[in-house]
Amino acid sequence: MTYEERYDSYRKQAQHALERTAFEVFHKDRDSRVAQAARYSLLDGGKRVRAVLCLAVCEMLCGDMELAARYAAAVEMLHCYSLIHDDLPCMDNDDFRRGKPSCHKAYGEATALLAGDALLTAAFEVLSTGNGAHANQNALACSVLARAAGARGMIYGQELDLHYETAAATEKQLREVHRNKTGMLIAAAAQLGAVAANAFDSDRQSVEKFAFDIGLVFQMVDDVLDVSATTQELGKPAHSDEESGKTTFVTLFGVDETMRMADELTMQAVRQISEKFGEKSDFLQAFARSLVRRGN
Repeated sequence: MTYEERYDSYRKQAQHALERTAFEVFHKDRDSRVAQAARYSLLDGGKRVRAVLCLAVCEMLCGDMELAARYAAAVEMLHCYSLIHDDLPCMDNDDFRRGKPSCHKAYGEATALLAGDALLTAAFEVLSTGNGAHANQNALACSVLARAAGARGMIYGQELDLHYETAAATEKQLREVHRNKTGMLIAAAAQLGAVAANAFDSDRQSVEKFAFDIGLVFQMVDDVLDVSATTQELGKPAHSDEESGKTTFVTLFGVDETMRMADELTMQAVRQISEKFGEKSDFLQAFARSLVRRGN
């Protein structure tokens, strides 16, 4: 199976799990505009990068793929909540997401806010109500995702991101923004794959480090694409960082140096995961390389 075929297989597993869990959580609320808005943003589109990472880590560690698919769905729910809130007028004020009107443009600001809230809480419902035989793993999964999403993770990253719209950031400060805003959830996705495999702490720590590295690469490439790709290619407004005055890796280093840094960090991540897991990590190595190729 080629890398592309395997990625597509994981993506389809994640999509099926999302559809199942969304039905569990929202099926009684078909007449609810909040539920409609949540499904609008959750089920249509997206590369499912975090879900694929969760599933790939679990399979590498010979874990329970059905459990991992449920965890992957929860990660995507939480990620979707963050995108809905990030697009709101009080945050980044973006009108498009994944090639269609953002949630608040399609359903109104108040409904979008509530849809994000519903997805956030649904993520933890999904994590906590899986197979009873996995109760300890489910509890650990909730803890991992809560830490990543909360005041010491994504929310702090968003706070810093808003702060540096009006203040220049150094490289160290920018890395802190994106370790929290982007890296925390990517690292959580990898850890949840390890939790689904009931992996040793050392294995969880190794995949977490790998995920933090590729999470930063993901952001570096996003910064490059913001100035080099079109709105149609991105599925969201191009040049939005520049227009909002944000400090990015491109504003600090330029496109070429940002891509050089991303290449170097990718090689570091690939080397580390290969040394730890050998050929079992071949897909994750290719996954890391695919993220940096988005900017080439």
